[in-house]
Amino acid sequence: MDRLPLILSTLCFLLGFAATLASLRTGRHGLRRFHVAMMAGGFALQTLFLLQRGRTIGHCPLTDLFEVLAFLSWSAALFYFGIGRAFRLSLLGMFTAPLLVLLQTGALLAPIDPPHRLFAPHNPWVQFHAALCVMAYGAFALAGVAGVMYLAQERQLKRRHLGVFFFEMPPIADLATANLRLLWAGILLLSAGLASAASIGMAVAPSVWTWGAVLWGAYLLLSLARRMGPRRTALFSAGAFLLAAAALCLFNHFYQGGGL
Repeated sequence: MDRLPLILSTLCFLLGFAATLASLRTGRHGLRRFHVAMMAGGFALQTLFLLQRGRTIGHCPLTDLFEVLAFLSWSAALFYFGIGRAFRLSLLGMFTAPLLVLLQTGALLAPIDPPHRLFAPHNPWVQFHAALCVMAYGAFALAGVAGVMYLAQERQLKRRHLGVFFFEMPPIADLATANLRLLWAGILLLSAGLASAASIGMAVAPSVWTWGAVLWGAYLLLSLARRMGPRRTALFSAGAFLLAAAALCLFNHFYQGGGL
């Protein structure tokens, strides 16, 4: 029963995605309002799940990969609402919802939620460090989504075949700006997370520091390399999230080994 809010949240995101598809097919704008309501309901249920889980285990719910995926999904949804209102990315939810469904379905179905162990950290600074890093991955995930949207819109422009998706997307320049700002948000959060780990003297394996430095450096170069142009930035932001996911799995493997 403790997973029920997360299950209902996944269903909300799935219904929101279906509503957007139906809106594109029928042109009924009321379905888009339903989509936004489902995304908001899903986010509220995510928050409820994390709060309940935190009370159960007595600290921030980042003990195992199941909780990390749930927290990552919540972070991506949080950035969706932040960036969506600023840039009015009407179809960002359509691209974001499947990602959230995938993350949460994987967390719910995979055997990655073992009983919580005695060495689970209770240091609030360690929890703060972990939360910052996972939130950074949430920003990177949404940057990847914005990158995919940019590439899809650019493809239609180049082919001069403007389908229904084109007219429902935001201006391509706004997508490029949103992508870059999400990358910078992730870099700042990851920088703060790595700095907090160093400041509190966390004993972290060299491989974890190496991966963290590689990930931080890759995203920093991606954000600074203006000569790459928005297309390459969008392409690499989508691909770089795979590097972030690999780093997250490595961190979790070390975390489960009792290193933190």
